[in-house]
Amino acid sequence: MKEAQPHRAFDWPVDTELAGHAPLLADLPPLPQPAPLTPPSFARAPRPIPLWPLPVIAALLPAIAVAFALAMYRNADGSFCNPFYDDCVSISRMAKYGAPNEMFRVFVLPGAVLQALTWLAATRAFATAGLPRRERSLLAVVGLLAGCALVVYASFLGTDGAAYAWLRKNGTLLYFGGTYVAMLLFVRGLQRLEARELLVVPPSRHRLLVGLLLFITGICLVHGFASLLNLHDLVVRIQNLTEWWGSLALTFAFGTIASLWRGWELALNLELGA
Repeated sequence: MKEAQPHRAFDWPVDTELAGHAPLLADLPPLPQPAPLTPPSFARAPRPIPLWPLPVIAALLPAIAVAFALAMYRNADGSFCNPFYDDCVSISRMAKYGAPNEMFRVFVLPGAVLQALTWLAATRAFATAGLPRRERSLLAVVGLLAGCALVVYASFLGTDGAAYAWLRKNGTLLYFGGTYVAMLLFVRGLQRLEARELLVVPPSRHRLLVGLLLFITGICLVHGFASLLNLHDLVVRIQNLTEWWGSLALTFAFGTIASLWRGWELALNLELGA
């Protein structure tokens, strides 16, 4: 009787022809190692921020304040006042008390800061374009003084007494005069850069800025001649009209600057890290 053979698990037949090639498995190239994992980076590329809305908002905020105050103001007989052809009210008197005064400060104060920033941005743009330092520095100084004057004027609007009268008179003169001079320096900078072929200024924008400045010059000259001739009634009337029309012209001038900046694609680059 034969002895039972022990059972062998997985006792498969061996192919002798393939058995001789088993060492070939060792000749296979090694598998490529996976690249080490790196944490994701959240760094972002610099994002250019367009600067053309800056002069737009800087001009619109005071304009909104004045429009709101004008909508609430009425003459003594309750009729609506149109100060652009009738010297019925000045800007200061219209927004001196009550809700118009509060709204005036809410809108004008940040508008004054943004106007000062507009001139600083213009100075930086001129520096990049190649304008001499002396000319662009003067623009920055005059623009900052004009913005500070508007802050002082709006802050003390509604205060009675001699101090308010002095602040109102000198604040308005310094603001309108400083902004007018800043506009002149801005246009002069455009002309110099364009003459050196360092900047392209659309003729329509240039003519519009020059026309607005000539308009302001004309109404100021009329006011000055009336003062020299001691025409008190005419001086008061022209002074109110000068405030209203001058403010409107400066608003359009800031809008023209915004149009130029948009055409130039003027932007501020900010680099954000992780």
